[in-house]
Amino acid sequence: MATKKAAKKSSKKSAKKSSTRKYSPSAGKNVEREMKEMKQGKLKSGRSGKKVTNPKQAIAIGLSEARKAGKKVPKKKS
Repeated sequence: MATKKAAKKSSKKSAKKSSTRKYSPSAGKNVEREMKEMKQGKLKSGRSGKKVTNPKQAIAIGLSEARKAGKKVPKKKS
């Protein structure tokens, strides 16, 4: 009886994994470019034009630009 439960648990874990890519390679290149700009001190944010210093913010900007360009990127979590 204990072995059946263990088998069910492992099958659920494998079912959760998705075999397809969540982000396109070109979207990754957008993020890479934004990270380089941030490290060089050239990346500015939106309307305010303030310098971006947070890596997470640079990633968000790169993904946002990828979405606008129509590349494969998951929708934003609200």
